[in-house]
Amino acid sequence: MSMYIGEALAGDGNEIAHIDLLIGDKNGPVGAAFANALARQSSGHNNLLAVLEPNLAVKPATVMITKVTIEGMRQAVQMFGPAQFAVAKAVADSVGDGVIPADQAEDLVIVCGVFIHPAAEDDKKIYEYNYQATKDAICAAMNNKPSVQDMLDGKDASSHPFKGFDA
Repeated sequence: MSMYIGEALAGDGNEIAHIDLLIGDKNGPVGAAFANALARQSSGHNNLLAVLEPNLAVKPATVMITKVTIEGMRQAVQMFGPAQFAVAKAVADSVGDGVIPADQAEDLVIVCGVFIHPAAEDDKKIYEYNYQATKDAICAAMNNKPSVQDMLDGKDASSHPFKGFDA
């Protein structure tokens, strides 16, 4: 498989975490997206590597892309602090747990879209929710979940929590 796709939502309130991610080979389309994400920065959309601490990047190498324009230092610090650590720890734990095979960690890369609400305040919740959403998205991606049958079985009973109207 050249590309695994995962998505997960965790938490609530302004600290809610929504992760969209791609996992794939460095030499494939995800590798190209990874390189483009690092090479093409723009104001308010500062992509960054997921690191457990400075000088200790995770494997598979993971680039975090902002899904919301970063508007100010508070939001920037939340992205470069609790969210960055949460994503990095989730990737590392996914390798440690065998969800991502350790023998493939050097050959794969991850592109991880991270949402930080401009009104988020609780850094601990930002960490906890982004950790859980990233772990869930990686697990879904590596297990090809949901399946087509899961989607078909759930499509008529589903209700998006942010659809903006009552059904």
